[in-house]
Amino acid sequence: MSQIKRRELSPGVWLRAVHTQKFKSAYWSVTLMTPLKRESAGVNALIPYVLRRGTAVHPDMETLSAALDELYGGAIEPVVRKKGETQSVGFAASFLDDAYTLKGEKLLESAAALLGELLLNPCTQDGVFSPDYTEGEKANLIDRIRAQVNDKRTYATMRLTQEMCRYEAFGVDKLGDEETVAAVTPRSLWEQYQHLLSQARIEVYYCGSADPERVEAALRSALAGLPVNEDRVDPDCEVRLAAGPEPRLVEEAMDVTQGKLALGFRTGGQTCWEEDYPALTMCNAIFGGTTLSKLFLNVREKLSLCYYASSTMEKMKGLILVSSGIEFDKYQTAKDEILAQLEAIRRGEIEDWELEGARHTLMGGHIATLDDQGRQEDFWLGQAAAGLDTTIQELCAGFESVTREQVARSAQRLELDTIYFLKGKEA
Repeated sequence: MSQIKRRELSPGVWLRAVHTQKFKSAYWSVTLMTPLKRESAGVNALIPYVLRRGTAVHPDMETLSAALDELYGGAIEPVVRKKGETQSVGFAASFLDDAYTLKGEKLLESAAALLGELLLNPCTQDGVFSPDYTEGEKANLIDRIRAQVNDKRTYATMRLTQEMCRYEAFGVDKLGDEETVAAVTPRSLWEQYQHLLSQARIEVYYCGSADPERVEAALRSALAGLPVNEDRVDPDCEVRLAAGPEPRLVEEAMDVTQGKLALGFRTGGQTCWEEDYPALTMCNAIFGGTTLSKLFLNVREKLSLCYYASSTMEKMKGLILVSSGIEFDKYQTAKDEILAQLEAIRRGEIEDWELEGARHTLMGGHIATLDDQGRQEDFWLGQAAAGLDTTIQELCAGFESVTREQVARSAQRLELDTIYFLKGKEA
């Protein structure tokens, strides 16, 4: 059984230590959490990639790799995520757990020190980031931004979010935009890096067999160089209702052979902070969140209106986003049928097997998170962004008691806000 301890290392710098004997590796992350803003998202996304290129002690990828090899082939990778309206940038790392070293070596302190070195002691030139590293990672990030259009399913959901939340921070992409990244200089990147170190809320995570007190001591030492600030910015997320009685339609034409229909719903204020959150989660699962859902079984399988049809939920922002792939001429039919499935849920037309199937799938998925260190870390980062300490087991207990009537009431509060349709150029 895991023990989870959370403590503040310094003002606004938090450690969550999961003490468990379950894994052969120790999983670490250090994350700087800052408000998602259009003008800074691209610069922030660039920072961990430039930091990962080298430190003052290990000034290039070759010497860094050698240092990791000495730690039984550990890995440290840059990570950029969006949690609600918070941009989270930093590193995720995996090292052999001390319990499994060949000669009883203690890797924990060395791993923590290397993580701290990457974050706080970068390779510099003339007092700022290396121009070569900055330019190289700018080109890589611009390539990643441009490549987002290649996966049309993901692209359609991204465009829906951008249009639906065009006046909200949530509409900003976690990677930023090409123009902002292209304008970055080694000095402007350095200044933003210093700003993040002093202003961002910092979440540190550890999952492994070491005692939390030892983990805390190692990280206090590794992160001793962090600026002390009593007023680090806490994560926040604005929740809005639908803009008006009629949904906004956005159409885009590209050279594609399959249409993408994406529908964005506001949840009427239902979020992870509300008492009815378990019912909202069940509602999404029954609507389109699982392979037993109404969208999958009826719109896709039974009626063959879509190549795929599913829904995802943004728990902090209060959104449910439907994603589907359709023939261009099936736009109206598919849209009507997707909305008809939601209406059925609103009327309480949910079979016992649908209700119990959703419950079983949700609980099983959450419990499976406990067997995956990366998913578990991502879950706790999301909880930190939301300011919640609810455990996976407590969430599952909430799902156990959700009734058909509660799911119907949750569905009744959903409001269609925006429709995005990606069609072919000749359609």
